[in-house]
Parts: sequence; structure tokens; C-alpha cells
Amino acid sequence: MPGRSGGAERRHGGRGGRWGGGSGAQRPEIRGRRDADRLAEELERMDGASYGRYKSLSGDWDFGDFTLTVERVQADPFAPPSRIAVHLPAGLVGLPEHAWRDPARRRATADYLIRTAHRRLKGARLRIDAGGQQVLERGSGRIAGGDLLLRLGIELPGHGRRIDGRSARREFCERLPEMVDALRWEALDTAEAERFADTVEDSAALRAALPGLGLVAFVADGAVLPRASGVSDRPMDGEAVPFSSPEELRTTVRLPHAGEVSGMGVPEGVTLIVGGGFHGKSTLLHALERGVYDHVPGDGRELVATRADAVKIRAEEGRRVERTDVGAFVRNLPTGADTSRFRTGNASGSTSQAANIAEALEAGSTALLVDEDTTATNLMIRDARMQKLVHGDREPLTPFVDLVRPLHREHGVSTVLVMGGSGDYFDVADRVVMLDGYRPYDVTERAAALAAPRTDARFTPPAHRVVDPRSVDATARGRTRIKRRDMDVLTFGESEIDVRGLTQLVDPGQLIGVGLAMRLMVERGLLDGRATLAEALDGLDRLLADDGDGGTGGAAVLGRGHSGDFALPRRHEVAGALNRLRTLAVLDER
Repeated sequence: MPGRSGGAERRHGGRGGRWGGGSGAQRPEIRGRRDADRLAEELERMDGASYGRYKSLSGDWDFGDFTLTVERVQADPFAPPSRIAVHLPAGLVGLPEHAWRDPARRRATADYLIRTAHRRLKGARLRIDAGGQQVLERGSGRIAGGDLLLRLGIELPGHGRRIDGRSARREFCERLPEMVDALRWEALDTAEAERFADTVEDSAALRAALPGLGLVAFVADGAVLPRASGVSDRPMDGEAVPFSSPEELRTTVRLPHAGEVSGMGVPEGVTLIVGGGFHGKSTLLHALERGVYDHVPGDGRELVATRADAVKIRAEEGRRVERTDVGAFVRNLPTGADTSRFRTGNASGSTSQAANIAEALEAGSTALLVDEDTTATNLMIRDARMQKLVHGDREPLTPFVDLVRPLHREHGVSTVLVMGGSGDYFDVADRVVMLDGYRPYDVTERAAALAAPRTDARFTPPAHRVVDPRSVDATARGRTRIKRRDMDVLTFGESEIDVRGLTQLVDPGQLIGVGLAMRLMVERGLLDGRATLAEALDGLDRLLADDGDGGTGGAAVLGRGHSGDFALPRRHEVAGALNRLRTLAVLDER
């Protein structure tokens, strides 16, 4: 209720449960009188005092049915916001067991509660990281055994460098308890919360079913793929043409809550997406690119699912490459360089794209997504006239068009390509989908009639590398330093990693998550100078796996010792950032 200070009026609900970093320890007893009433008194007394007195707030404050922990206090009004944690026991939140026992529902319910908290805090100084259109496991909120842990930021109010104690009291002793009240299951729109979790569970089930159905991806009929604008990930209103599958590709799947759903199944193998400019080719591929994630209800892409290990490939001129095996694409360089151990500090478009493909395969991807507009033309095709002018023994590049078919036939790696300017890929395509006015049509037979025989090259899988753990250092001047600059740069220790080429990073928190994962791989000995990078990534997946039995999940493991916001990344973006780390050193390949 507005105006109450917390403490004595809120003494109900259970205690116990798992708190902190997921160690299973009981909530610590609070010594002395550090309760909500005392906090309100302290903040009133602080009004007008030097800003530094805020530091006395550090530690636990007992609000009776929940605990506030002030984890970090900003040094001055211009420093990064202070960080707090709010521990809500299961008896207070009252979540039914079905809302959190299953990993997908636990992640979804936590996300729903975070978004509810975000809405309740509108206009407050308290802030919680609620994310965007994707439903990710994030550090700002998690459920463990029915308990709820939230982590928030707050810009502690001040008049210049003097404390504004009255405003601080309103935030901590009025706005915060109001937010907590709104998170009780009985206070929620439980039907909406159930629908939210059902949507995420259906999406996760659909993605998990794809390999067994022989599919790379699935796009449900009625999906809304276009976005509101180039800078908004929200769905386009009104004018968007709903997706409708060609009959030849129509697939029906049965999901836990939606029941039977029909849509376009993108089969394993080589699939081309073609069509004129502005007819929706890249929009479809972009939806597939984001289909590795679950989406919030109303996004339009809730039932667009892509294999969890799909990786978007592009050219990335200027990136560093460290002893990556690009021998399948590049050979017989005039310099005599060994392309099975290729290294450069300034890759060309073609060599960067070759490295990106090799590194994606090394990290375990079985599906590549490629848009002609962001590729190096000379790595994609070499037409007949160019081959006549520049003979094969003078051309060190083997174009992807010669490798894409054996890549699937021999190694089980599928490719989905958007092609608007070259028909050479008709020769190697298993399926061709044409977008016309944003509507897809199966034109495989028409494309096959235009195709010509082609001799495939042999695709040799890239060698696996062993990373020197000493080259992956998260410290700067003796302290861990993991920060981000927008969505472009991850600061890791003394290094700045350009991550613009990792287009499947969709949330700012994932950049921090990538840095935390890199640090964790060194601290836990996953990068030990003996294991391959792929083996280290397997170990990371095991560490971050949700145990499915009410456990703490990957966020607790990844965020231990970190009080800021973050979201769990995929292994493929972790590998991508490692490969772009300019201090990276490779010990061996095997």
C-alpha cells in the first residue's frame, strides 16, 4: 500500500529456501535491528548528509517477508547505479509448482515476473533488466525451488553531492514493497502468466523436435516476420503480410499447448531463398536467425524455430584470425602460407568468411545461415567466364558453391542461403523457395530446369584447436573488467572485442554474459591448455545446464561474483568472441 514503510506491516510468508549464488545455503539471520523501519529512519536522518554516507546501507535489511540486500553502493551521483538484490521466499511468492519445475517454464515464469516488476517500477529510480522480444535466462531474476531472487539497479538520489534521503526512503520503503506485492501469484493475471509460459514451452518443444523431423527450421502459418522498423525488434503493425507456407513444404507438428500447428518446414540440406529486391528474402532469413531463441507472446515469431546450433555467417573484413584451419576454402597462397593454420590481424572479406565458417563448424554448428548481401562474392561463386580467364591453379579460393553440397552430404551440415544475384546455387540446391510480395512459393522444379551439372570439391573438416588459457585474461590492473559498449564492443580485461559480426547477439546482457562465460571457462579449467575449444564449450554447456529439478540454473553459475545485469549467451557467441579476442593464442590443433 502506498506510504507504508514495510517492516512491521509485512511480517508474513515463509523463510528459508536457497539464496545467493545457488549454493543451497539458508537465508542468513540478520543481526541487530536492520529492518524496514530502521531503514526508513536511517534514510530520513541521512537527508542532506554527504553522499558517501549511503555506503552504510550495505548488507541485509529484513522486510519481514522478504529480504533486501544492498550489494554495491555507488561512490557519487555520477557513478554507475548501485546494485541491490531482493530475496522473495516461496511462501511469499506462492508460485504453483508447475510454473517452475520444468526448465522452460521456470525460465518463462521468471521472465514474466521480471517484466511485471519492470512495469510496476515505471517512473521509479529502481530499474530491473527486463530484456526485449526474446525470452532469455538473465541475471536480473531467477527461480530456485519456488523462491524468487531479483537483482536491480538504483541511482541513489541526491541534491548534488548531498543525500536526498526522503526520495531514497520512498524508493526503498514504498516503491520496492509495492513491486513485491505485485509479484505474488495471487496478485498476477495468472491466465496471462500461464499463456506466457505455455508459449515459451511450445517454442522450446518445437525447436527440440526439429532434428527428429529432418528440419533445420519451421515457420508457422500466420507468423508475422517483418519488424516495426530497422531499429525496432517489435512486430510491424497492420501492414505486415502473415506468413503462409507453400503446400509442398507444409509440415504439421503437435505441440504441448498449441496442439497441431502447420507451417513451412525448412528441410535439411541446401535451401535457397530467392526473389526480387524488397520481397522479404532477408526478412525471412532474419526470422530464422532469431529462431534460435524463444519470443514473448504477441511478437509474431513465437512459432518460428531454428535449430539451437544454427549460426549466421558473413564476411567480416578486418577481423583477427588466429591459427584457424581454412584449408577447405583457401589453398596454394602465393606467399606459401599454411592455410590449415591461418593467422592474420586484418582478414580480407573472403578469408574472414572462410574463418567464420570453419570456426562455426569447430564450435559444433550443424546449420549455417547465409545472406548474399553480407558475403564476399569471390568466396561464394566463380562463374564460368572467370574460370576460363583465371585458371584453377592460379586461384587459391574454392568457392562455397563447390563445397556446400559435400558439407551436408559428408558432414551433416545444412545451409540456408538468401541469393538474389546469382543462379549458380541452383546447381546445388535441394530446395528453392521464392519470395514474391512477401509470400513464399516452392520453385524447386523451375530452378532445377535452369541448373547445370557441377563437380563438387572435397570438404575437409577444420582441425580442432587448443587455446592457451593464459591468453584469455579478464583482469585489468588486477581486477576483473567485463563491460560493453552498446552492442558493438565487449571489453574483456585489457582487450576490446569487436562483436558486430556476431549478429545473433540480440540483447545487451548477452555481451556481458559472453565475457562472464569466457572468464568462467578459464576459472573452472575448461580452457586448460589440453582440451580442444569444442571440448571446453561442451564443458561450459554442462556447467550452465539447468538441472530441471528446481535448480538454480545457469545464471547462478555464470553470475557468481557479478552484481550487474547479464543474460546467458549461446556457446556459439562465446566461441565467436574468443576467436575475435586479439590476445588469443592457440597451442595446438588436432
